[in-house]
Amino acid sequence: MMASDHPGVRFDPVDVRALLCELDQPCFVVRQEGRIGVVAERPGAGSGTQVLAAASPVSTRALGAPRFLARHGVRQPYMAGSMAGGISSEELVVALARSGHLASFGAAGLPTGRVEQALRRLRRDLPDLPWACNLIHDPADPASERRTVDLCLHHQVACVEASAFLQPTAELVRYRAAGLRWAPDGAVHTGNRVIAKVSQPSTAEFFLRPPPAELLTELAHQGRITAEQAELAARVALADDITVEADSAGHTDRRPLVTQLPLIIALRDREAAAGRPGGVVGVGAAGGIGTPQAAFGAFAMGADYIVTGSINQACAEAGTSPAVKTMLAEAGPGDYAMAPAADMFEMGVDVQVLKRGTLFPGRAAWLYRLYREHASLEDLPASDLKRLEEQILRRPVGQAWSDVAAYLAQHRPDQAALAAHTPKLRMALLFRWYLGLSSRWAAQGAPDRGGDYQIWCGPAMSAFNAWVRGTLWQGPDHRHAPDIARALLSGAAYHSRLAQLRFAGVGLPSLCGTYPAPGAVPPAGASLRPQGTALPSLVTS
Repeated sequence: MMASDHPGVRFDPVDVRALLCELDQPCFVVRQEGRIGVVAERPGAGSGTQVLAAASPVSTRALGAPRFLARHGVRQPYMAGSMAGGISSEELVVALARSGHLASFGAAGLPTGRVEQALRRLRRDLPDLPWACNLIHDPADPASERRTVDLCLHHQVACVEASAFLQPTAELVRYRAAGLRWAPDGAVHTGNRVIAKVSQPSTAEFFLRPPPAELLTELAHQGRITAEQAELAARVALADDITVEADSAGHTDRRPLVTQLPLIIALRDREAAAGRPGGVVGVGAAGGIGTPQAAFGAFAMGADYIVTGSINQACAEAGTSPAVKTMLAEAGPGDYAMAPAADMFEMGVDVQVLKRGTLFPGRAAWLYRLYREHASLEDLPASDLKRLEEQILRRPVGQAWSDVAAYLAQHRPDQAALAAHTPKLRMALLFRWYLGLSSRWAAQGAPDRGGDYQIWCGPAMSAFNAWVRGTLWQGPDHRHAPDIARALLSGAAYHSRLAQLRFAGVGLPSLCGTYPAPGAVPPAGASLRPQGTALPSLVTS
């Protein structure tokens, strides 16, 4: 049988990859006259073409769990996690919601009025589409959690992404319970959904269980939830979904996803085996997901959905400055560091940030060392005080403290009174003031504070940059969050087809090993097709 008799067979690696990219078409690996290639239709009996293996069509919807899609009313098993300070902006949430993905507004660290403005706009622009709002636990400002819950209940926000919770709190439980009611079929309807972001099994455990009985009793006694809501809350898990956050931007334990995701899936499955409410909780994967291979790996390990973070900061829709987006788009594998967190400074908690192009990680670490080694601002050595005033505060300590004290007097009077008589606390609050402003300077692109930019970022950013190098997405101007979501999911589906063939013993040309980033721009006169006539062929083991 001559090869020309079956023109549909593709031997060229470029054509092989092109067929594998056609996700809605099957791909049959065949042998024809001693050569191995691929074809989209199964050869008929007696054709002389032998079928060696096959990769079935793959829908991106099928990569995750149908229950995640149904629960949240989305078309794809994909979520853009919240980035504080409005970096996960209204524009980003709207764009992703309209393209069938879930996204969470970055409410953490924003004034109450700014959060309310965002919720009003999202309710207006997305009246029938799903979206979420971040609810963060801030030990330094517990009242902010209550204000956010008040706003979410008032504006009927149907989903929150709960971050940094180390145990159930009254406000989180109040939000969850306030949306519960009996469904016509006798089940419990959960009107207020909770997606919990965790990094350790110990934290996941309480989200898999109903809220503590004492919290429900106290809330009902205070009249903040009804007796019926307290009863219903005791029948459901605290969260609908748990996102396992691995090595990510901002607050992170830098745990590997390959260890943490299976551990927490196993916890959920034990709840299911015991017949407890947590058995229906979804488990998603976040941290380090910046390429199709990483997305496929998460789904292959059993993730119901994936969550991206760092890579969305360099998108057009992100609420940060053009200068920061450019810095992020240039980040490489070693351009990250851990630095003290503003909200948990005294506890020694760190966040992961970009270190290339900014002096922030070193300056923040120096401030924490000063805090650990000295009892007060007055105790600082003259050389350190000079550096603090000239390089960090850019004004005398007394002037800077006046601004901090004025803010505290207006927003946290109890803390202001305590600081007046506690020199160590006064030092911590002044240093936290700098740490807090550094992220705002970055988001605003303050030209005179480039060396102080605090840019939350994880290694997914450099992996994404490497994947899109040489394409229109190499710079940030053409990066749009919905396009990236579609490309990552399509790439994950592509790699699932590669896996089908590899597990069937098919060896693929190296060109097929990477899903092509959209918008490839070859040099003038160049071709993406390998040169020469002796093209490599598929092989089977």
